Amino acid sequence: YEALLLDEERGRLFAGAQNHLLSLALDDISRWDRKIYWPAPVEWREECNWAGKDITAECMNFVKILHSYNRTHLYACGTGAFHPVCAFVEAG
Repeated sequence: YEALLLDEERGRLFAGAQNHLLSLALDDISRWDRKIYWPAPVEWREECNWAGKDITAECMNFVKILHSYNRTHLYACGTGAFHPVCAFVEAG
């Protein structure tokens, strides 16, 4: 996992990975309560590939930053296949 955010108030561990954001329960982190698929758009992946990068290994959205924004949302940022992208994500 590239980015981790511990949220003891909600009893969650948020993990950023390749094309995904995971919400794990602290009492059993092997259980995914929520898995959000967040890929880079196809056009960005193709452009990344045209630039000489490996489309299956490098042209993905690697979630790098997770920040607790407020009581209901996280701020997440990813590489977006070399087009950095950020979003507010409901933490529920």
